[in-house]
Amino acid sequence: MAHLSITTAAASQIRRVLDERGHGLGLRVSVKPSGCSGYSYVLDFADEAAANDVSFEEHGAKIFVDPEALQMLDGSEVDYVSEGLNRFFRFNNPNVKDECGCGESFSV
Repeated sequence: MAHLSITTAAASQIRRVLDERGHGLGLRVSVKPSGCSGYSYVLDFADEAAANDVSFEEHGAKIFVDPEALQMLDGSEVDYVSEGLNRFFRFNNPNVKDECGCGESFSV
């Protein structure tokens, strides 16, 4: 069974953004071909669940993933980090074999 974990920091950020937005079920995570290493993560709001979505819920927040992306994301941890003035979701993905130098894309 596929697994994706959500840290408390990521869950807090997802809940905060959805509260500010006023609606939505959670965060939709997918991957697309991009960059010099092969793929990049794509984040969007999930306003409704698609029939084939796989959902994960921890700490009161949900993440929705389509089955194709789940193959690349299985076992990942979604975190929300602050580095200096930058704040962003970070994927700790055990399937990544290589990343580009700027960190924008990865290969599996």
